[in-house]
Amino acid sequence: MSLAIVSLSRRHILGNLYGRCNSIAGSIPVYLAADEPELLGYADEGLGPFSDAFTFHLDAESCKRLSVGQFSYSIDYAKSRVAADKGRGLVTLVSITLVRHKGYEKPVKPAVAAAAKAAEEAAAAAAAEVAE
Repeated sequence: MSLAIVSLSRRHILGNLYGRCNSIAGSIPVYLAADEPELLGYADEGLGPFSDAFTFHLDAESCKRLSVGQFSYSIDYAKSRVAADKGRGLVTLVSITLVRHKGYEKPVKPAVAAAAKAAEEAAAAAAAEVAE
């Protein structure tokens, strides 16, 4: 499996944790949310300490979906020892879990919905007559 690379802003990924998050040393695992989380790859700050971005190393399909916004992020972090006794101290990332967005059902026009309901009722009535 070859890995593809996509870089995204730290602020985009971390949201409210952006101001409290330490830089990551090395890399952190990236999982796909499921009943049993699946390891997809890893993320690092490979563009350098001043780039303010995470670089994701994932399979090509996951990179494509990540880049077009089909995932939201669940961040696993631990309080940093340096600021553990302060109120809202710094945090260190442990892992990132990608959560797929749920699809939505297309709205049905009221006339079509009424016709479908009438058809279901007629079928139920016909089945009741056959059962008698």
